[in-house]
This record gives sequence, structure tokens and C-alpha cells, in this order.
Amino acid sequence: MRPRWKRLEPAVWLLVAPLLLFLLLTLGFPLLANLFYSLTDLSFRNLRSPDLTGFGNFASALRDPVFWGGLGFSLRFALAATFFEVLLGLLMALAFQPILERHRPLLALLLLPMMVAPALLGTMYRLILNDFIGVVPDLAQRLGLFVNFLTPPLVVPTLVAIEVLQWTPFALLILYTALQAIPGELHEAAKVDGANSWQQLRFVTLPLLVPALAITALIRFIDSFRVFDHIMVLTGGGPGTSTTSISIYIYLQFFRNDELGTAIAASLFLLLLALVPLFISMRVALREWGRA
Repeated sequence: MRPRWKRLEPAVWLLVAPLLLFLLLTLGFPLLANLFYSLTDLSFRNLRSPDLTGFGNFASALRDPVFWGGLGFSLRFALAATFFEVLLGLLMALAFQPILERHRPLLALLLLPMMVAPALLGTMYRLILNDFIGVVPDLAQRLGLFVNFLTPPLVVPTLVAIEVLQWTPFALLILYTALQAIPGELHEAAKVDGANSWQQLRFVTLPLLVPALAITALIRFIDSFRVFDHIMVLTGGGPGTSTTSISIYIYLQFFRNDELGTAIAASLFLLLLALVPLFISMRVALREWGRA
């Protein structure tokens, strides 16, 4: 039998045609334009008449150690931030569930950090962590600790901690909502069977939270991988290139180095990398949908 999406009526395709046309105009045209510009020596000096250079921009990006360093930093940063955000979000959801059921407004207070713009948050932490006027270094000095949180080897853990502090509430919101959706009858049945609190958590709650955990981890990994705002404000990608994410690399190539073609080529290379898991997940989803 054909998959379900191949068995759709022509009227269905007619209904979604305006949306498909809109996507082609808003996504297809910019993509084609970027493909063209990635094959040229585009810069701010020759915006109107760039010359074709073939795949030189792609080769230049792939030969640049800063590009690979930014790719590696973004990957490590995203993995570390996602792990701690999901873990802390899960622990907070489990710990605060009884309290939040009685005091719902408290949830709004817990979500406040994710409402702050990342660039503004970076500015706030730049003041808080400043060696001369910062509150945190002053408290550390009073305890006999003389540290600078924005110099190696503390800068990367500091940036990860800032990311975790801001976006753990997102994981808390998703996982708390998933906890609320678990039927209470399952826990009652587990109690009747003699399961203690740990066994209920291990054999009832956590297995039912797996889809929510996976979605939360995927969303936070994608968002953390493209981190830019607060790192750019705090360190500008330094010291050296130790905190240069791939987004900062593209920004610097575009605006500071006037290598627009190389920046576009690097962004398209990232797009190709992102399409691989996207196509795999879509193929799995369509296969499951076709079986339904």
C-alpha cells in the first residue's frame, strides 16, 4: 500500500498550495540567492557586481581552523548546556510539582529568566562578573578567592552556566506539563502493587516522560548550537577564539572581515549538516504516519 501522504486527495494539495507558495517565496528565493552568492567573491565593495569564483568560498571555510574550532565549540557547548538544562528541568519539575499544583502563580516566577533577551542578559552578567565593579568577584574576594570568570579556564563553564540559568525554565515548563498529563491512576495502581516512590519514578514516570525529554533535548540542543547573543556581548568570541561559536564565526566573516561569500558558504554548509537529521526524522515520521 502507498504511504498515507501519497494517498491524499487533490483537494488537500489545493488547500495547502498557498502555504507552499508562501514558503517557496520566503525560503526558496533567499536560499537560491545565497547559493549564487556563495559562488562569488561578494563583499561590501562589490555588492552590485560580484565575480564568480566557483567553490572557492567553501574551500576557504573548510580550510579555516577557526571554522572547525567554532563548529567544535558550538557542539560541545550545546551538548553540555542541553544535558544540564534537561537534568535540572526534570529535577525541578519533580520537586516542584506538588507545590505548583497548589500555587500556580509560582510557575510564572520560575519562567522569568527565559523572558529576558539574551543580549540584555549578557550585558547584565558582564556587569555582575566585572573584575572591578562586579558583585560576584567582590563576594569571591571576600571569601579569599581571586578569580576572573571570563578568562581561561573558567570562561567556557561560565558561559554554559549562564545558558543553563536562562533556559532551564523552558525545560521545566515542558516537563512539568508532561508530568501533569500522566494519569494518576497509573501511580495508584503502582501503589497497590507495592511500588515505593523510587519504583514509581523509575517504572512509571520516567518511561512516560521519554517523548517529552527527547523533544526538550532536541529543541534546546538546536537553540544552544546556534548561540550568539550573550557570548558576543560577554567575550566577543575570545579570549582568542576559545569561545567563538559557529554563529559568531559567520558574523565576524560577514561584518568584520568583509568576506560575505565565505560567511554565506559556511552558513550553507551548516544548513547541509542540519538537513541530514531533519530528513531522517521526517522519513521516520512519514513511515509511521503511513502505517497508521
